[in-house]
Amino acid sequence: MNENKLAVGIAAALGAGLLWGLVFVAPLLLPNYPATLLTFGRYLAFGLVTLPIAWWFRAELRALTRNDWWIATKLSLIGNFIYYVTLSAAIQLAGAPLPTLIIGTLPVVIAIASNLLDAQEKKFPWLALAPSLVLIVAGLLFVNTDQLQRIGAGDSTANLTNYLVGAVLAFIAVAAWTWYPIFNARWLNAHPKHSSLTWASAQGIATLPIAAVGFAITLAYFEFTGNASFGFSKLGDASTKFWWLMFAIGFSASWLGTLLWNIASKNTPTALTGQLIVFETLAALGYAYLVYWRAPSLLEAAGIALLVIGVLVGVRTFSRYTGRLN
Repeated sequence: MNENKLAVGIAAALGAGLLWGLVFVAPLLLPNYPATLLTFGRYLAFGLVTLPIAWWFRAELRALTRNDWWIATKLSLIGNFIYYVTLSAAIQLAGAPLPTLIIGTLPVVIAIASNLLDAQEKKFPWLALAPSLVLIVAGLLFVNTDQLQRIGAGDSTANLTNYLVGAVLAFIAVAAWTWYPIFNARWLNAHPKHSSLTWASAQGIATLPIAAVGFAITLAYFEFTGNASFGFSKLGDASTKFWWLMFAIGFSASWLGTLLWNIASKNTPTALTGQLIVFETLAALGYAYLVYWRAPSLLEAAGIALLVIGVLVGVRTFSRYTGRLN
């Protein structure tokens, strides 16, 4: 691995993070829409926008084996649906603070897990990884200070069972998206003849039938449980806005974001790629400030600065060890 590849991977991860951050804007722009409808709507759009791209690259996709398609399906099921459904349910059950903090640990958890589990890459010294991981943890804690205060104060109206179940679901979401980048990178590194674009398209095609079934079941549920405003006849009071957002996110955040993440996975060690997920957190924060039209608080600004410094320290560390990985 050389420094040019590392630079390409970091730039691709930055692009993926900027696009993935858009996903957190959709619930803010469509606050009355159920999380399940937003989840299946996004991935239905992902699959549909992939169809013409897949047709254009059909020769490359035909070269994939049945096992490759099964892996693409598993990656889509775990990294897309299980992650977003469990995260959405966790927020609904436990409120936003606790799941946000748990999910915020992803950059650190992925970096540690990949360094422990990925036998295909040489391990990085833990002392070398520690400074960037500590900075990222500190940044996440600063950014989520308000949430920590709410958790510490306790919500007397919260149902303890719902709170605990929500916490468990949030940990499942972390496990799902810790598994995804590690095994996605393993497949890409084991199949260098297949391009990142081919693999992104394969995941989009694998996602389509799952999303279509989930979307239909969601509509049927709302139709027959007295909430027909989200049933078969119409999709809420902002259906046009809903579809525009779903297809915009389906192409940019899902297909293009997956493509860029695949490029990042091919060009950076997985332990570093995991840390670069903080770009998604930073982008989501920036977009949220724009939607709410406010500046970050002093603690939030300090947390953002720590996150950025943590990423820079991590990049410098991995760059230093680039020559030793060859």
